[in-house]
Amino acid sequence: MNTTATTHVDYESKAASYFAEQRLEMLPFIPPSCGRLLEVGCGAGTFGERLKRTRKIEVWGVEPVSSAAEKAKAKLDHVVNGLFDPQSGLPEGAFDSIVFNDVLEHMIAPEQALRYAKVLLSPGGVVIASIPNVRHLMLFWELMVRGRWEYRDCGLWDRTHLRFFTRSSIIKMFQDEGYAIDRITGINPYVGAPNPSRSLCMAYAIVNVLFIGKLADMKFQQFAVIARPSLERSSL
Repeated sequence: MNTTATTHVDYESKAASYFAEQRLEMLPFIPPSCGRLLEVGCGAGTFGERLKRTRKIEVWGVEPVSSAAEKAKAKLDHVVNGLFDPQSGLPEGAFDSIVFNDVLEHMIAPEQALRYAKVLLSPGGVVIASIPNVRHLMLFWELMVRGRWEYRDCGLWDRTHLRFFTRSSIIKMFQDEGYAIDRITGINPYVGAPNPSRSLCMAYAIVNVLFIGKLADMKFQQFAVIARPSLERSSL
């Protein structure tokens, strides 16, 4: 299995801040009972470090970019510098939670990553993921109104994104890989809305009412998911 996101140089050229996002909004999704957590794509280890400050927990990380992995090693309990695949040497059945904070969309085969995660989860363990929403209001505005799709260094238009998801396709991917979704919720509403953002948001709210709430998911930049294996683990 190869879950490499894109060429190594694409990530090495990114700003250091790209690998240091705190992702504070994802902290409440980590179960209180989690004793050992694995963060896939841990970057410089900022999220795991913050988590360790707030509770008694062991945090492991996997990070393919060596410069970021070196920084993470000083913050986390154990870091693998490499890809998230069976060659990583991670212990099977050892993790109560496996976290993908805006990582699955960077993978050629995120389905394989979810499959592998099941092998690593302890009994009762969960996968926690933050996944960008391609139906986000600003993506729609740029594409449908302004006729533009311009890649950027980070965010929804990150040039290293390889896969794109909506709420329904996120649910389908997890279910297809044998997961039951405990919770899926929108996070970071209206992030990136241009000035005058208030007018745009009011217009969106009115249109959503006209569509009987069918556009409610468009205000969220990402969806946060908590899912657990619903079927017996299968070997890779």
